[in-house]
Amino acid sequence: MTSMDFRIFLVTAINPQSKLFIEHLQLQVEHEVIAVDTETMPSLGEGKDILVILDLDHLSEATMQRWQAAADGKENISLAAFNVRDEGHAVELLSSLNLQGIFYRNDSVELICKGIEALHSGSLWMSRTLMSRMIQLLRRQQMNSYRPACGLTQRELEIIGLLGTGATNSEIAEKLFVSEHTVKSHLYNIFRKIKVHNRLQAMNWARRNLFSVPPSCKREARH
Repeated sequence: MTSMDFRIFLVTAINPQSKLFIEHLQLQVEHEVIAVDTETMPSLGEGKDILVILDLDHLSEATMQRWQAAADGKENISLAAFNVRDEGHAVELLSSLNLQGIFYRNDSVELICKGIEALHSGSLWMSRTLMSRMIQLLRRQQMNSYRPACGLTQRELEIIGLLGTGATNSEIAEKLFVSEHTVKSHLYNIFRKIKVHNRLQAMNWARRNLFSVPPSCKREARH
């Protein structure tokens, strides 16, 4: 794969500091580095491999979830997080985002460039201790998959599964052949049982605590 086949998007606030960092980064790597404003979602077409680096200092959780949704199902797109505070923060991120790389706030430009090349070659870029913690989390999720989750009913599990695909209330209602009012009632009960306050928190809870979405809830386009 040539450098022309690989492109880096740094999703961040466009300011003199970020421009200087990108210029420095561009001098160190042979790949194209493009600054993407936090409110912009460029076309992620086929043909080029793309590494999307999310600057956590400037992105909301909702924006990160939009990038995750855009990358889902696309083998040519990898996601990495930049300005991660510490390993605990990394575990929290990995429970809700499918990240291939973790770059900490105190990482040098040289180390970031080394990580970019590892991601370019198809490897993960994260520490062994972080990988061990994620394996332990996965084992807990597997255990949770074989017992009821916080008293959720099968219908509530179906709804939270559809919620995780990004479906709206109307799409959930259509899929399950119920009214939107019924969906809202189920969501109220779900939020109460798992002690969350909104859809994003519910999605993150599901990713941490449910090993898999009930089969009837998976969209065919997602693998």
